[in-house]
Amino acid sequence: MKFSANFSASVILAVLFATAVSAAPFLGSLKHSTTQVRSVGSGLVVESFHPESTLETFGVGGIDHPLSTRDEFDVKEATVSFIQSRLNVHPDTVAFRTSFANDVAQHAFVKQQIDGVPVANAVANVAFNKDNKVVSFGSSFVNPASVPSTTPTISLQDAILKAENALSGKFNEHPPTLEFVAKKDGTLALTHVVQIQNDTTGAWFEVFVDAHSGEVIQLTDFVAKASYRVLPITKETLPEGFEVLTDPQNPAASPDGWHSDGTTSTTVTAGNNAIAFKGSQTNTTSESSSGLNFIFVQDPSQAPTVQVNIDAARTNAFYVVNTVHDISYVYGFTEAGFNFQNNNFGKGGAGNDRVTISVQDSNGIDNADFATPPDGQSGRMRMFLWDFTNPERDGALENDIVTHENTHGITNRMTGGGTGRCLQTLESGGMGEGWWTEHKNATVVDYVLGQYVINDPAGIRSHPYSTDATVNPLRYSSLPTLNEVHDIGEVWANMLHNVYAALVADHGFSDTAHTDPT
Repeated sequence: MKFSANFSASVILAVLFATAVSAAPFLGSLKHSTTQVRSVGSGLVVESFHPESTLETFGVGGIDHPLSTRDEFDVKEATVSFIQSRLNVHPDTVAFRTSFANDVAQHAFVKQQIDGVPVANAVANVAFNKDNKVVSFGSSFVNPASVPSTTPTISLQDAILKAENALSGKFNEHPPTLEFVAKKDGTLALTHVVQIQNDTTGAWFEVFVDAHSGEVIQLTDFVAKASYRVLPITKETLPEGFEVLTDPQNPAASPDGWHSDGTTSTTVTAGNNAIAFKGSQTNTTSESSSGLNFIFVQDPSQAPTVQVNIDAARTNAFYVVNTVHDISYVYGFTEAGFNFQNNNFGKGGAGNDRVTISVQDSNGIDNADFATPPDGQSGRMRMFLWDFTNPERDGALENDIVTHENTHGITNRMTGGGTGRCLQTLESGGMGEGWWTEHKNATVVDYVLGQYVINDPAGIRSHPYSTDATVNPLRYSSLPTLNEVHDIGEVWANMLHNVYAALVADHGFSDTAHTDPT
């Protein structure tokens, strides 16, 4: 689609900063946007709290900040100074964390700190336009009623043991931290923050253990599950036939292609952006003939676990994830924007975090999921088999499922500056379930998800995504009646579908939109 630069900037800012929050007291009516209740482990129930949001926008022209008169613009100093002035806080409470710039704006991310200790769920973000004026500001800074001692009474090792037992997993050796957590009652808790994983279940949590009581008081769930349910929705045909595509990579996004990180080259389904495998990362698909040819003809009459079907699935998943990488890259999901790449070519970000794609993963069925840990740790996609048919079908061969999972990684990385901690409340989790893309031309048709894997043209959502209110009545006003992340996701997906239709009607459709963001 063709958008003006100003319109694009407004959309980007709205997406990036819509989840910024304020220090307002908790209100029960805000349960979708401030809390997330998770039942995990052996009967453990944890209600994670995220302070209420404030968001200010100042138009495309923006407003001045306290350091506007300086000849040299320093994003760190300007951000700290603006937040100090806007929130009337001491500069020592504003800890600059990171920033990145694209062609229309520069985005800065900070965290609140008290007595030198960061507050995990109290953050802020500022967007500057190309004239270095502030165009958007979001904050979840808090004014706590009480602050505990910054000296833990429970050791880190004891906290790790408590987290492992509570979450039925193992500490993954990612460096732990000591951080405050703002609680719903207005107080702060000092916490040991550790990552716990379970390789069998696929669980991957960031766990906040109270450093004085030993209680698990907050969780970040890095896994976004696409737990598809079998509910009638309208028909959309799955792949309209395999094609042989030559050099589909976009050099602007993957300058060394999909099979090289600039230093090491491969002849398997592994490269700088992604690695597709079955069972272990050494079990990839090798080229079918020299010259990086991956030509495997899937046989639907045989089980997906026969070798040619495994190779077809790994090849398809590798292609889709790399394609999504390249498309999202030209729209701003770059190295500095916390994307998934092993080699970031000195362009910012942490690197060493390509997407790992486990095809035909043995730890699930009739599902798919994506874990988004912080920048510098690989995004983990798991694609499962589906047993609605005989032989079973492979989710890695349905592009909308692979793409849907990949967008969890994009939105969870870009929102909040690469921490993976944002989009954890019920409504924001639902927003994450609302992304997809399979547009072919200016014709806007009703959209159906997941029909191939269950062999049902009705798909797996309660309604088609449609511009016709008689086909899909879901609206934003439906959210208060919904309490499950995929149900909420259906509302967001239908709204996005209608926004897309309106944009196409006004601006037309571009056949080169995947590579040309103008």
